[in-house]
Amino acid sequence: MRKRIAIDMDETICDTMARHIDWYNLEFKQNLKKADLMGKKIYNHVPPEHLARVRSYPDNAEFFEDLEPLEGAIEGIKELNQRFDIYIATAAMEHPSSFSVKYEWLIKHLPFLSPMNFVFCGDKGVVNADYLIDDSARHFRFFSGQGVLFTAPHNVNEETEVRVNNWQEIKAYFVDKA
Repeated sequence: MRKRIAIDMDETICDTMARHIDWYNLEFKQNLKKADLMGKKIYNHVPPEHLARVRSYPDNAEFFEDLEPLEGAIEGIKELNQRFDIYIATAAMEHPSSFSVKYEWLIKHLPFLSPMNFVFCGDKGVVNADYLIDDSARHFRFFSGQGVLFTAPHNVNEETEVRVNNWQEIKAYFVDKA
């Protein structure tokens, strides 16, 4: 029986942070960059008067349309899929309007995975996998397998057992795990 890897979507496979920054800069005529967010979430960086609007962006289904995959993500998932059972686990319950758009994105970018391997959930502790690759360590709390923290600007200061910084490091981490 092959081992299972569950992979988060936002900030692990696709670049939602770039979309957040683009929308914020456009709407509020700012010049925010990813480097400005090292060690914090965008919600902790914007002025209080912008916060409610910035928090609402992911509630707009268009927010998730045409997101750019992170460098090496699609190829890395395709390669891992040859030796592991791959599941995409996205916490879509936080933004229910994202369901269909995320589903379409996954179909378009990961056609080699069965849609039956797409898990739309809230608490990722329900996911039955050996590994969970995610940019939010909070999802490891109730997950029974090994959490693998994918580095994103907001988590650079978090302590974790296993951290990977990019898709090359993910492939290297899993080279002898099958």
